[in-house]
Amino acid sequence: MIFLIHFFKPSTMTNFYPKALKQAVFAVFAVLLCSTLKAQQITKIAPGVWKIVYGEQEKIKPSDFKEAADETAMSKLPGGTETPDILKDIKFNVLNSGVIAELAMDPTERFYGFGLQVNTFEQKGLRREIRTNSQIIGNIGFSHAPMPFYISSKGYGVLVNSSRYVNFYMGSQHKLNEGQPKSDDNGNSSASTANALYNRQGRSSANVEIQVKGARGIEILVFEGPTMKNVMERYNLFSGGGALPPLWGLGFKYRAKNTFTEKEVLDFSSYFRDNHIPCDMFGLEPGWQSAAYSCSYIWNKDKYPTPDSLISIMTDRNYKLSLWEHAYVHPTSPIFASISPFSGNYKVWNGAVPDFSLPKTRSIFGDYHSNTFIKKGISSFKLDECDGAYYDEAGGEWSYPDIAQFPSGMDGEQMRQQFGLLYQKTLLDEYKKENTRSMMEVRASYLFASPYNAALYTDMYSHGDFVKMIINSGFSGVNWSPEVRDIKSEEDLIRRLQTAAMSSHMNVNCWFLKNLPWYQFNREKNNKDELLPNAKELEQKVKKLIETRMSLIPYLYAAFADYHYKGIPPFRAMVMDYPEDKEVWKLDNQYMMGENIMCAPFIDGASTRDVYFPKGTWYDFNTNKKYEGGKKYSITMSLAEFPMFVKEGTILPLAKPVEYITPTTVFDITCKVYGTVDTQPVHLFEDNSTNFDYQQNKYTWLNLGWKNSKGSVVRDGKQVKKLYNIVKWEKVD
Repeated sequence: MIFLIHFFKPSTMTNFYPKALKQAVFAVFAVLLCSTLKAQQITKIAPGVWKIVYGEQEKIKPSDFKEAADETAMSKLPGGTETPDILKDIKFNVLNSGVIAELAMDPTERFYGFGLQVNTFEQKGLRREIRTNSQIIGNIGFSHAPMPFYISSKGYGVLVNSSRYVNFYMGSQHKLNEGQPKSDDNGNSSASTANALYNRQGRSSANVEIQVKGARGIEILVFEGPTMKNVMERYNLFSGGGALPPLWGLGFKYRAKNTFTEKEVLDFSSYFRDNHIPCDMFGLEPGWQSAAYSCSYIWNKDKYPTPDSLISIMTDRNYKLSLWEHAYVHPTSPIFASISPFSGNYKVWNGAVPDFSLPKTRSIFGDYHSNTFIKKGISSFKLDECDGAYYDEAGGEWSYPDIAQFPSGMDGEQMRQQFGLLYQKTLLDEYKKENTRSMMEVRASYLFASPYNAALYTDMYSHGDFVKMIINSGFSGVNWSPEVRDIKSEEDLIRRLQTAAMSSHMNVNCWFLKNLPWYQFNREKNNKDELLPNAKELEQKVKKLIETRMSLIPYLYAAFADYHYKGIPPFRAMVMDYPEDKEVWKLDNQYMMGENIMCAPFIDGASTRDVYFPKGTWYDFNTNKKYEGGKKYSITMSLAEFPMFVKEGTILPLAKPVEYITPTTVFDITCKVYGTVDTQPVHLFEDNSTNFDYQQNKYTWLNLGWKNSKGSVVRDGKQVKKLYNIVKWEKVD
């Protein structure tokens, strides 16, 4: 076509071609011109959220499955009325490979986000490939919950509303007409080493380029700030508000050995109650089903002959029972025949792959789970294998291929990006119909997942990456569970448990261990009943650690209430709270938990690490030792000490630990008041945490204050039942 435009130039046509041909060629020229200058439509779709549309739009987008935005809360955030500057100079182009969007980039700005990234934090100068995958490949962007959404230090966020694979070049490429990078007198690169020559990170260009592969158009949402924290607040509220888990979902979970029988589960679960070690959730792994790969969703009658009795006994022991499964439906499943017409055209492990984008599919799958499990007392599910294949292995394509087709019109690529999110939505909707809150685990998620009570997990196991993922979860609108699984040493066990306790979901997954990991962490010896000589001593350390988590539950629950009503991520990077402090711009191993606690996990069993303290005065959670802000310290901690630090001016509500949480639980609270400066008022959240009545404004804010050396408690709301009893105030100077 370009050739035709060049050949039939208007200036050369006048004397050589008849009038009719001239008119036809001009018409073709006009069509071609219009196709390269497709209309850009910019609209404000919610307070502080702008949409720009270009080209031919996808028929199914992630926003089609989004919960309703909380525009009332969004309108309270600071924001302008004018079109954001980032949208004013945006450029578009359509190539054979897909649509391109080009945005200007300030040389001083930094970028964060792209979902639950595994091994990167600050993203400037990198190429990001947004592709859902069960294993990372290098650091190019693959993840369990990658998202085409980034946040700028300039106080805006850019989201591509697409389920296709999206590539981002974050100033990582240089065009011919851009200023030349530094070179020698002969025009060669001045890089002095091979590493410097080939490593482009840090030598960024002036543009961000976005490619939606295979698409002929694009929809971009821009979220205003003015701060990065405001951007995430706005995104979470636009998604429907942050997740508000049941109180028991913030407790401790233990997942038992895959081969356990019904009797072994009942015998084993007595351990926590007999030893008075807190445990709220108990998980069954694949062995409970008659077929697990793919799934029958039928109890294995040989191992679990009386499942209703099991559920009843575990409920009487105040456990919330969780069942492992995945979404690929085995031919022996009672729903196989009905769900197959609403499934993709490729099998996984000989099972049907449901098209969860269709209401009918969600109804078939959801109704069965509701009648068979939820209404009988199953409190949650672990939704496994919903991410993707091993792209780094030629024979690792265990999932459905990108060329798969689904009844909705989605292909395998689109479905893979959305599958985990739609899967969790299907089952969480069933709990909501019963006015019952759940707290699930899920192995994949995507855009607009903020309202979902589910924690992501992985089969990967780097402790350092796990900490990074806690931090990046704050840029994603998802919860992350750094579950404890393989253990190398006593120190590794305790430090990993501490990290899990300082996350959204504390989970120990012992699917391959007969005995408790603190009785023996070596897998082979554990399953041979060869226990550690200091097992009972280690047990007491673990008990105290879990009790510390339980003491933090009122504080954490208030943080999740702020997540729901205000959009504030409960776990977030230091740069969100201290954006002007250059020392935290790349800090990827410390984070904020709620408003007032800074966490600095000790990784891989370490006993000493550097900790940076932002401005102000900070207190060691264990010893009350003070640290002056704006400095870095080398800090040594024993295994008995939690790597948490409290801001001066904080009122920290700590609960007397309970062994489990029931609908009648009332927490006895000691309020610790830190520092000599004026304290900031703190609130706790009271409601019936087992249901969704809070959505009908049935809740109370419990406001805590400190003035003239005296504490105050003021309740404001409609919740009649009290969750908290303030029994004591302690001053920490």
